[in-house]
Amino acid sequence: MDFKQLLVYQKSFSLAMEIFNLSRNFPKEEKYSLIDQIRRSSRSVSANLAEAYRKRKYVNHFISKLTDCDAENSETMVWIYFALECNYISLEIHKDLTNQSIEIGKLINYMINNPDKFGCNPKRTETEN
Repeated sequence: MDFKQLLVYQKSFSLAMEIFNLSRNFPKEEKYSLIDQIRRSSRSVSANLAEAYRKRKYVNHFISKLTDCDAENSETMVWIYFALECNYISLEIHKDLTNQSIEIGKLINYMINNPDKFGCNPKRTETEN
């Protein structure tokens, strides 16, 4: 299976694109702060998922990249809160984005807790060739 077929990848990519489109309407003075940060963290979730999937030969590498995904997803949620508090998005949009992020986090954590379901060999370590 290709990483693009993973449900979590599809959902994280969709959220990143939604954030990109919303952030186009943020004030220009936020270009190098909030806009840049929220776009980077949301895109990093999908990018790290792709890397994790390619590293599934070794469980510890796979899980390590997935924890990076989880961290970037959490960072995205913080920026979503900032966007709400700065009145750049409505409460309704905030709730929708937050719910999407929570769902993505649950899917990432499922992968972390069940690496064998994603092609990892739990007996294989980094020192094996």
